[in-house]
Amino acid sequence: MKLNTLTAYLESLAPLNYQEDYDNSGLLIGHSDQEISQALISLDCTEAVVDEAIAYNCQLVISHHPIVFKGLKKFNGKTYVERVVEKAIKNSIAIYAIHTNLDHVATGVNKHIADRLGLINTRILSPKNNLLKKLITFVPVAQAEAVRAALFAAGAGKIGNYSEASFNTDGTGTYKAGENANPFTGELGKQHREPEVRIETIYPTNLENKILTALILAHPYEEVAYDLYPITNAFQEVGAGLIGELSSPQEEIDFLHFVKKVMKAEVIRHTVFTGKKVSKVAVCGGSGSFLLKQAIAAGADVFVTADFKYHEFFDAEGKLVVADIGHFETEQFTQELLAEIISEKFPTFAVRLTKINTNPVKYIF
Repeated sequence: MKLNTLTAYLESLAPLNYQEDYDNSGLLIGHSDQEISQALISLDCTEAVVDEAIAYNCQLVISHHPIVFKGLKKFNGKTYVERVVEKAIKNSIAIYAIHTNLDHVATGVNKHIADRLGLINTRILSPKNNLLKKLITFVPVAQAEAVRAALFAAGAGKIGNYSEASFNTDGTGTYKAGENANPFTGELGKQHREPEVRIETIYPTNLENKILTALILAHPYEEVAYDLYPITNAFQEVGAGLIGELSSPQEEIDFLHFVKKVMKAEVIRHTVFTGKKVSKVAVCGGSGSFLLKQAIAAGADVFVTADFKYHEFFDAEGKLVVADIGHFETEQFTQELLAEIISEKFPTFAVRLTKINTNPVKYIF
């Protein structure tokens, strides 16, 4: 299939505008219209991973971490980033990264961690703002239901566990059709008054083009009047980290041993135990220290994440247990998640998981 068929699907699940400003998710190398028959999935895209893709005749590498975060000014092969890019281009291998945008969706990386830990009743720990807009449009009464249905089908009107949400007000619209107009109702050159419904509904910004297209196609007027308003409400389905509950409380030491086993962690660095049983658990794949205050405020007993610095451990202040299990260890199962997502949608497309352990951190026991 075409590469853009696959990437468009991935971006429908984890839109690129959900990523952090510093990130560089998306198609990093390759052409969107190139043909692909196999993809290799990895956490990191290293030289060894590209060699593996070449050996298996994979035309695409999908990695969680982008190989390129900042602009490259030289291609002399002096750094591993330059060598990976050069080798991929020479062998016509596309590289696609799906990083913090996959972290931020409710069904993404953190949900996969939560599922492995057996957490229930999960929710986003720190929802993102400025990802929603409000649409207001004005429709003749008889056509209002059809327009609402079209907007809902395009993805508007979803708030948490509720769908097809809108607010509707009856009123009267006025207009005078010019000589070149083709009015739905009314006469040329005469002011017309039409009973209308003012429809207000909310939508995620990444669906704007789809929703406006649905509005224009469903609306009976030749010229459709509508307003778009950015809103700063938190989008509860998108954001950093996740918090959930254990089906039954566990002792702190028992829970950490469980985490070490199911997450295949070599070691766990943790803060002092609080002496409380573990009922609520916060998780964040990768570097999660920026979410410590949110984890405490949400009432987490343990925060499973990675990359805490020495002094940041003090910030827990005995209010919860920070369990730093390692960056690679928190995100290594992202490969399985991506394979499941792709195989479910494209069952005949060949997907391989890398056999390369890309963890740059090694341990001595």
